[in-house]
Amino acid sequence: MFSKFGPLSPLLLFLTLSLSLFLVSRLLLSFAYWDRIIQEPHFYLMYLIGIRMDLILICYYLFLPALFFLLLPKQFINSSKFFWIFYFTLFIDVAFFMEMATLPFIREYDLRPDAIFIRYLKHFKEVSETVWATNKWELIITLILLSFVHYFTWKSFKNVVLNFKPLTWRYRFLLLPGLGGLLFLGARSSLSPRPANISTAYFSEKNKLVNELTLNSTYSVFIAATRLTNEKDPSAFYGNMNEAEVFARVKKNMQIPDSAFVKSEIPFLHKQEAGANSKRPLNVVIILQESLGAEYIGALGGLPLTPNIDKLSKEGLFLTNLYSTGTRTVRGIEAVVTGFLPTPGNSVVNLGLSRSDFFTSGELFKKQGYTTEFIYGGQSNFDEMRSFFLGNGFTNIYDEPTFVKPAFKGVWGVSDEDLMRKADEVFRSHGDKPFFSVILSTSNHSPFEFPDGRIQLYEQPKQTVHNAMKYADYSVGLFFELAKKSDYYKNTLFLVVADHNTRVFGDDFVPVHKFHIPGLLIGPGVPKETFNKVASQVDLLPTLLHFAGINTTNPMIGKDLMQLKADDPGRAIMQYSNNYGYMVGDSLIVLKPYQAPQAFVYDKVTHKLSPATVNSESAKDALAHALLPWNLYQSKRYRID
Repeated sequence: MFSKFGPLSPLLLFLTLSLSLFLVSRLLLSFAYWDRIIQEPHFYLMYLIGIRMDLILICYYLFLPALFFLLLPKQFINSSKFFWIFYFTLFIDVAFFMEMATLPFIREYDLRPDAIFIRYLKHFKEVSETVWATNKWELIITLILLSFVHYFTWKSFKNVVLNFKPLTWRYRFLLLPGLGGLLFLGARSSLSPRPANISTAYFSEKNKLVNELTLNSTYSVFIAATRLTNEKDPSAFYGNMNEAEVFARVKKNMQIPDSAFVKSEIPFLHKQEAGANSKRPLNVVIILQESLGAEYIGALGGLPLTPNIDKLSKEGLFLTNLYSTGTRTVRGIEAVVTGFLPTPGNSVVNLGLSRSDFFTSGELFKKQGYTTEFIYGGQSNFDEMRSFFLGNGFTNIYDEPTFVKPAFKGVWGVSDEDLMRKADEVFRSHGDKPFFSVILSTSNHSPFEFPDGRIQLYEQPKQTVHNAMKYADYSVGLFFELAKKSDYYKNTLFLVVADHNTRVFGDDFVPVHKFHIPGLLIGPGVPKETFNKVASQVDLLPTLLHFAGINTTNPMIGKDLMQLKADDPGRAIMQYSNNYGYMVGDSLIVLKPYQAPQAFVYDKVTHKLSPATVNSESAKDALAHALLPWNLYQSKRYRID
């Protein structure tokens, strides 16, 4: 049947067998969990989007044989045919085994195989013995079926590969652009500037299992493997410290009594009582502003670009000495939304073990009966944010496709004013039900696109960072103008904070001034004053909880800034590539890979770092904070229960 298509024959056979395998597996898994699948009203999208995700993997795998069959001489093709039989059969064998392994894995973890599956391979003896003891017959059946699948697949590809005849060069060159283009489009699976990724499969906002089944297990394990390369053990860079000392030093710095910690197996889980009383739990809104560094804030002595934020700074608690933990949006999300400390590797938003069962503010507020949501003007699958939020407590996601007739749309999505109008509309729809929302802006991002006629330009040409800052400020002002006319405003706690500064550069090992960002809390019970002590993004969520009127149990390491001791100057934590900055007051410890700690004194006015003598205790505190997040992430101990 397939042989008549020449060099396309094995490619078409591979496409047919792969899609059939994944579809049948998805159907069988659906039947196994039908009672949960049917709870998603649009469950049929699982199969349609599932085919899309399958094609991404298949197209990537077909690139090499397609190029080989169309670009190399006949003698090379003829002499390598058994290799290609093996190449195609290997994929089907692996894919079949992974699909067979999926059901027991879901029973155990409620996920498709992921990073946990890969880590188990390091302990093959122990795991294989456990599998044999608990799933003996499933394993035997799997191996029997695998042998049949292997035989059938090998025979099918052998028949096709050995019998097809290479095309003439003329037909090859005619075919190459079209086939190459199809494979390229199939692998990207998107015509937008950003290709599809694992978050594309997360279409359901309420049904985690449906999202998992939309993937195939070969793809999920492949993505997990690539993510593992982005995980970096800080002890390999900065030095070792035993776990007990790490925990003790960080807990001491938190200034929480030992009696507050409630669960030894989740070492940092502790009770936090509300610092303010309210008639009802307050709504909480976090407005995470793209790249809004302190140097652009008039009220912080920066450029005159933010008249609205400057005015709002007098209406709440204005943090004048706040520092981001990193230099990317996902690092800001990590700190502000989860309260997690930074690591030398990627943010937990992008890592495998934090796809689910990882503490976030969404999970915390959801357990308190809040509606939880993420509102974003771009595509929420960017940087895998969608899968992270939906996997960890956020119920609703409003992103670019949910905006109807936006005023302006650019490369990064709809404009910030569209974002703010949408947020106000969503908040009004909640009525008296408490809600927690994270809003992430985009307009203040290169290429700095925003609608005309909204602001008086600071400079020419229009699309500059300074003009974009003014527009971002305009949009914040617009939001508060709308919110103040609503019923929800009087019951809502607002946090306006930057995710990070603009492009970080400088000769310093940690350019502290480029981590300086604004932070502003507005709402019932919040004092209208400035807070001048050093603070970190990881302190913001504990401080929000102080005012929210709810008692919680959470694992956050950050401090409630309202409970700081009088003699505590505050501290900030900054990850700059592989360099780690730990600053208490103006004293900075810098940890660099494979080197002894260095100490500096930071001058906030001149932005200069002056060398200082290393305090051994401060250096140990810095090391403890640098090592802790990796420990908690690896052991999955950053959670509520």
